[in-house]
Amino acid sequence: MNILRRISLSRLLLLCALTVALGASATALAFALGSGAKPPAKPLGQAVHDALAAPQVEGVSANIKLTDNLLEGANLASGTAGEAGQLSQSPLLSGASGRLWISKDGRVRLELQAEKGDTQVLYDGHTVTVYDAASNTLYRYTPPAHEGEASTGADKPGEIPSAAKIEEAVAKAEHVNISGATPSNVAGQPAYTVRVAPKESGSLLGAAELSWDADNGVPLRAAVYSSSSSAPVIELAASEVSFGPVASSIFEFTPPSNATVQEVKLPTSHDGQSGGTSGTTDKPKVSTQGSGITAVHVLESTVKPGEKAPTLPEGLQKVKLSQTTTATELPTALGTLLTFERSGVRYVLAGAITPSQIEAVARGL
Repeated sequence: MNILRRISLSRLLLLCALTVALGASATALAFALGSGAKPPAKPLGQAVHDALAAPQVEGVSANIKLTDNLLEGANLASGTAGEAGQLSQSPLLSGASGRLWISKDGRVRLELQAEKGDTQVLYDGHTVTVYDAASNTLYRYTPPAHEGEASTGADKPGEIPSAAKIEEAVAKAEHVNISGATPSNVAGQPAYTVRVAPKESGSLLGAAELSWDADNGVPLRAAVYSSSSSAPVIELAASEVSFGPVASSIFEFTPPSNATVQEVKLPTSHDGQSGGTSGTTDKPKVSTQGSGITAVHVLESTVKPGEKAPTLPEGLQKVKLSQTTTATELPTALGTLLTFERSGVRYVLAGAITPSQIEAVARGL
């Protein structure tokens, strides 16, 4: 199994960028740093090329411990009896210990143990499934297929780009700074670590790091940092990492028959009309306020009479936008979510900026 080999060069670089951009977003893997041997120094292009060309392993198994500081300071305590309380107690957002398995064909299972029931996260190569035992809810998300993607002769799936091509692609990165391949040791394995940081300042996104095994190219560590702290916002530390076949039964999961199933569909700019007002169509309107890393994404949807549409959980903090408008706000270490209703329209704003900054945008809508 070599996950890096299965990703084209453009998608590999996109993955690094998305790790920075979707930290609200949000879930990052970070494995514990060990104190063992480190690999020899290499240029980044050569280290990435060698990882892509490394012999495949049959699978990966590891014990893990998740530490998550994403909602630190969000003040969810007042909602412990409601939806906000359930949110704060979720193992994915409060931290937990568990197990991780990755198969040769790229299937993944993450199991987080918690007092009120385990959380299961599974990926079969097409669909991400999350089961929360505490609420007996199964969430399912299938990313949309991307058609018509441009491909060059050195960027075809399955074809390994040369070190020179990789260095050339890195040099063309306009919006991020990419470090060299730093020799390190992750979970007792010699590894290389690369750090990606946005060139533009002003947001809560600080950097992302990716580490991979120097011998076989398997990703071993990823971490997301805020611009206000030197410690990772999210860390998933693994120990007792082992390489070998993983039984197919590990990736078989059947939720209880009475579980609530929710299909997750993320809005896109194609869901609404580019012109006109949100009141002229039943479809949501997606727009962007500002540009670059500090941009705020705005979702507008018409509120139908008697409709109870999904929104932020009850119990979150409230902020006054005007004398007649009150918003619900969820501040995180990597960005802010805010929602409110006005004149029959529901607004949802998201951005990698502080609450005061996103409130200013909301008041200008």
